[in-house]
Amino acid sequence: MQNNRVEKVLKALEKNNINAVFVPKREDIKETVKAMLFEGATISSGGSVSLMESGVLELIKSEDYCYLDRLREGITPEEQQEVFKKIIGCDFYFCSANALTENGELVNVDGFANRISAIAFGPKKVIAVVGINKLVKNVNEGFLRVKKIAAPKNCVRLGIDNPCARLGHCVSLETNDNPEITDGCSKNSRICVNYLVTARQREANRTTVILCGEELGY
Repeated sequence: MQNNRVEKVLKALEKNNINAVFVPKREDIKETVKAMLFEGATISSGGSVSLMESGVLELIKSEDYCYLDRLREGITPEEQQEVFKKIIGCDFYFCSANALTENGELVNVDGFANRISAIAFGPKKVIAVVGINKLVKNVNEGFLRVKKIAAPKNCVRLGIDNPCARLGHCVSLETNDNPEITDGCSKNSRICVNYLVTARQREANRTTVILCGEELGY
């Protein structure tokens, strides 16, 4: 059943003009990614546990490439803004997704929007490394997955004291099994602020999804 589902997702991605690659084991992702890159490429990435667990973050930060690091130690707010500007024109932008639907849609939710803005526009190539655990039926399930899994775990990881970090799920789920995307806490530290659904790419070969047969990230 899982093989049929994976095949369906891969075909849907290709139909949506998004390149699709299936890698059964996480340890093989680095070599798959390396084959896509060129020496000296300018690269950046969003915050992603999937990139760390797959070894991709280590690869793209190596001396073979020029990594634009918005989180480097000692960076000032002004310097960070300059990095964001450079990311717009970088060769490769790496990320994961909060969810990937059976219709081949990428669902992403951000607080600051630096990640979803790069996915939507700017970098020449976008490569998303997505674990099998992030497959959902449709966009609504994708948004619900954020409230149930991704947002709470990321708040814990980042040390953000939002209600979901304490509850293990969005506070809106305390009273509603199917909340609106705007439902939830009203704190300024909320990370579910900006929503992006990548339904199709106009530019062929700009976006590639590497779907891993194992679980990765949140």
